[in-house]
Amino acid sequence: MDSWEKLKSECSGCDRCSLCKTRQNLVFGDGNENAEVLFIGEGPGEQEDIQGVPFVGPAGKLFDSMMQMIDLDRSKVYIANIVKCRPPHNRDPLNIEQAACSEWLKRQIALIDPKIIVCLGRISAQALIRNDFRITKDHGVWYRYNDKPIMATYHPSALLRDVTKRPDAFMDLRAIRKEIRSICNRTYD
Repeated sequence: MDSWEKLKSECSGCDRCSLCKTRQNLVFGDGNENAEVLFIGEGPGEQEDIQGVPFVGPAGKLFDSMMQMIDLDRSKVYIANIVKCRPPHNRDPLNIEQAACSEWLKRQIALIDPKIIVCLGRISAQALIRNDFRITKDHGVWYRYNDKPIMATYHPSALLRDVTKRPDAFMDLRAIRKEIRSICNRTYD
């Protein structure tokens, strides 16, 4: 039987790809391990690598603001990434790196057993929804992942670079809030 302690311990010793050689810290995940809502990004950035926590840099501050807009905070959700180590220079994680990390994320999803999954950005959407996912075209649409509703919205770092995408992201957030209120029991307690 899997447990958080076992999974974290095994993941911390991972050397399945070359990212382990350049990381400062493993960025396993953060938040409520019993959350009904799971947010999944692509991989750690510089500040995340330094602190060992996802979404703590400038994009993390925007993520926290996005959560506040829909009455959430980190105590009510869980945040993970496709890869647990920072790709050099914040490049997109390579397919081989994503494949090497996929077991860790699958086990996190199984332990959390969320009612809703939200992909933050194209990379996580391509890994979990479909490999030809286009964030500008396909964001805000509900799909299924193992019988769970899953949606992708813009990654907060993309919204920092291109503020014209923020209205679309806000509409996505409203749809996420509506879905949470429809199917989640504990999220707004």
